[in-house]
Amino acid sequence: MLINFSSSCTCPPSSSYFLGRLSNSRPPYWEFPLKPRTHLFKSLSSSSSTNAKFLYPPARRVDFRSGAFSGFDFGSVESVLEAVGVLTAIIVVHESGHFLAASLQGIHVSKFAVGFGPILAKFNSNNVEYSIRAFPLGGFVGFPDNDPDSDIPDDDEDLLKNRPILDRVIVISAGVVANIIFAYAIIFTQVLSVGLPVQEAFSGVLIPEVRAFSAASRDGLLPGDVILAIDGIELPKTGPGVVSQVVDIIKKSPRRNVFLKVERGNQDIKIRVTPDENLDGTGKIGVQLSPNVKIAKVRPNNLFEALNYSGKEFWGLSYNVLDSLKQTFMNFSQSASKVSGPVAIIAVGAEVARSTVDGLYEFAALLNLNLAVINLLPLPALDGGSLALILLEAVRGGKKLPLELEQRIMSSGIMFVILLGLFLIVRDTLNLEFIKDLL
Repeated sequence: MLINFSSSCTCPPSSSYFLGRLSNSRPPYWEFPLKPRTHLFKSLSSSSSTNAKFLYPPARRVDFRSGAFSGFDFGSVESVLEAVGVLTAIIVVHESGHFLAASLQGIHVSKFAVGFGPILAKFNSNNVEYSIRAFPLGGFVGFPDNDPDSDIPDDDEDLLKNRPILDRVIVISAGVVANIIFAYAIIFTQVLSVGLPVQEAFSGVLIPEVRAFSAASRDGLLPGDVILAIDGIELPKTGPGVVSQVVDIIKKSPRRNVFLKVERGNQDIKIRVTPDENLDGTGKIGVQLSPNVKIAKVRPNNLFEALNYSGKEFWGLSYNVLDSLKQTFMNFSQSASKVSGPVAIIAVGAEVARSTVDGLYEFAALLNLNLAVINLLPLPALDGGSLALILLEAVRGGKKLPLELEQRIMSSGIMFVILLGLFLIVRDTLNLEFIKDLL
């Protein structure tokens, strides 16, 4: 959980990982979906529409929704550690933004923590306690403004609460700015190091992997097969919903024959598959599915091209995050289930880490942008909530709200985030693949 329980912290913790909706919406300048791998091992009920290829230069969008809410798999310890490392780095960057903005203005800072819960290690430097805590899913910067144990006079002009409105706005918004800069830096690094993928689409849906002892394995499907048709329905070239089309038919056919036309090597063969039945009554065959595409890399020829490619990719991902947030609020009843907590994010990140280094870059960039956007929401316990209180103070001619009222507002927000976080952790844990196997 990303909550600071310290009474000395007046800067909101980074809370977006309880609220990050890892989905991609489709900007108008994208051509067709692309995803290196869509994880559909057990339930085949994941959302498989993926988003995209850049117009110039062609680039990909990885749909991190796949498998995220219908049962996901942590995979190897190494991939989990990579996902946790990405998450931790993003949190450190966010909190470092707050910290540097305060320190450079001479504002007193008392704590800098990575993680939450019990302290594993700490040291003190220049009257600041730096600590690493047990659960690396959050962090906070602590200020001594309301700390009863602080020996700093309450009227000290270098306390955050006593600084002018602009100084406080800079400190509170600096975490968001840091994440935006970090997101662009990640994309720029990707462009320079591995390049941007381009794709060529082919008909059908690719099967990268087949799970042992599954219906697919039992009935003769092999990794590398391409499904060209299902129940007589010819599948087009990769386009919106082509993978979902296969998934939906299989889900609706538990214990009923499904007839597949499969390309294997240079031959087309027909295979009859009988999906097993999930506990919820849907069908499953135990495969991974992905659009049938081949991917090459485009590298910039000079710094100008690198900046150009990075900028287009950055604005495309930013559009995704903003549009996804808009869809969440406009269709909350349908999209509330897509709000992901730390367990889901690490699970999806681990899957991406196993699949492709390109996806890991985009995963990190998307998390940065999610954290930045959601922290700007005017909700208590988020950066946007603190900014809203400062704006209200400015409207009131510099007159602050009563301290007791402000504390009640922030406390209610923190309690909401705690309860939401606990709910998401429990829900996402129950959706883990090995937990569902046990159940």
